[in-house]
Amino acid sequence: MTLAEKMTAPAVRGRVVRDLCRMLDEEVASKGGLSGFAVKGGYAMVKAVKPGFVAEVVEHLLNEWVAKLEPMYAAWQTAGGGKPFSSHLGPRQDEVAELLLAITDEKAGHAKNGTVRKMYEKLRPSAKRHVADAVPRLGRLIDALP
Repeated sequence: MTLAEKMTAPAVRGRVVRDLCRMLDEEVASKGGLSGFAVKGGYAMVKAVKPGFVAEVVEHLLNEWVAKLEPMYAAWQTAGGGKPFSSHLGPRQDEVAELLLAITDEKAGHAKNGTVRKMYEKLRPSAKRHVADAVPRLGRLIDALP
């Protein structure tokens, strides 16, 4: 089974989007310090400006994110897949972060909502670290899918 089949098939897509949104909420809530304060504030502002925006973005970007992760999933399967996929992603946190952020960077550059674009630009310098920190949680989410 491919990662796309596992995450984007019509029968599971809605669950995956909800799980990813919950994962994002949990990841943001776990942030501490000044940068965490900024992330929490920016995330809350985006959610307040347009309720449902996070779910819309996840839905819209899911296929592209999965396509970026598909080669890693295939490599994990080729290696035997004996350990959880999350253990394969863990050592590749920075690489995964760059892959996912390449997509959001491109999309944010063309965002019609100026507030969202400005907030993304403000938070982007620390985004790689935050996304990399979330990779183990993402891996566990994928592991939990049927």
